[in-house]
Amino acid sequence: MSSHDPISIRSQRPSGFLRRFIASEASGGLVLMAAAALALIVANSPLAPGYFAALHAYVGPLSLLHWINDALMAVFFLMVGLEIKREVVGGQLATWQARILPGLAALGGMAVPALFYLAFNIASPESRGGWAIPSATDIAFALGVLSLLGPRVPVSLKVFLAALAIIDDLGAVLIIAFFYTSGLNLLALAGAALVVLVLALLNRRGVLALWPYLTLGLVLWVLVFLSGIHATLAGVVLALTIPLVVPEPGLQEAEPPLLKLEHAIQPWVAFLIVPVFGFANAGVSFAGFSLSALSDPVPLGIAAGLFFGKQIGVFGMALLAIRLRWASLPERASWRQVYGVSLLCGIGFTMSLFIGLLAFPTSPLLQDEVKLGVLMGSLLSGLLGAMVLRLAPTRQPEV
Repeated sequence: MSSHDPISIRSQRPSGFLRRFIASEASGGLVLMAAAALALIVANSPLAPGYFAALHAYVGPLSLLHWINDALMAVFFLMVGLEIKREVVGGQLATWQARILPGLAALGGMAVPALFYLAFNIASPESRGGWAIPSATDIAFALGVLSLLGPRVPVSLKVFLAALAIIDDLGAVLIIAFFYTSGLNLLALAGAALVVLVLALLNRRGVLALWPYLTLGLVLWVLVFLSGIHATLAGVVLALTIPLVVPEPGLQEAEPPLLKLEHAIQPWVAFLIVPVFGFANAGVSFAGFSLSALSDPVPLGIAAGLFFGKQIGVFGMALLAIRLRWASLPERASWRQVYGVSLLCGIGFTMSLFIGLLAFPTSPLLQDEVKLGVLMGSLLSGLLGAMVLRLAPTRQPEV
């Protein structure tokens, strides 16, 4: 991570950056919704055999689905890492006071859904490993729903949701690293550690060109892939080494490398990579499924975790933090609006599906049940959250 003084970051960031970020994520969320809906239509149409055959066709050493989930999603995780570093070093999460409300809300929003899932699956050793599936929030989907409500939702609530989801993403990254990694290749892991050391030295010496970082990032991805740790985590590690502050006085007006890279890949992530992932992974065939399948422990635990667990965990911890005067309500936001956003946090699409694939890598049946649970819980959370926010009064600014 950059060792330079972060005080000047705010002045270097383009005006309205957060608004543009939110707008991009929101628009990407709408594209993601369309991709997920299209995947469901195709998977239950005469095109289904071709759809599934194409996903499992091999392109070089990996299937198309693996290229999407292991390689393309590494760029998504790179974006996640860039967002985390930017907000922690000089953005909405730069101070402990700013982190308290979204941080505690994110913590509750990860822990309570996992407990709901385990309540339904504790007796099943085969499915217990999916406990983390309902713990994630899909920032693109959630902000996409908020965008449909227009000016009825104050910008402060969108900032709160974005900050919460970024902390949530960090939690998901740590969960993947510690709980969904097995069979380590120590030689490849040592090589990856060496590459990270070189990246850190580049950062320390103030190297601002992006190409050395990206070139070494490709090497890092290969080594992490071979190490047994999920290859997408290479994207997060790479992001943390990208310089954020321009150290030379004569270059203060230049855009820091981290923001330059973030601006470059953000449209690709929002409008191509995440929708492609959604289209490749949301397709579940309902042929052979009965309504009773919805009451199986895995889909029921995921849906209950996303719908009930998220709103209880997020809103409960936000209420606790504000009542204890550790934080205050987002500006011009009402309690009902905070509850509506807590419901939207139950939209767990992208990261939930991703963790589901890691939790049940050898069980297509459980993977399909994961998709059912995620779709069910996310749909309920999105619809009720949008309804609550649509009807909720907005606090007027104090005079």
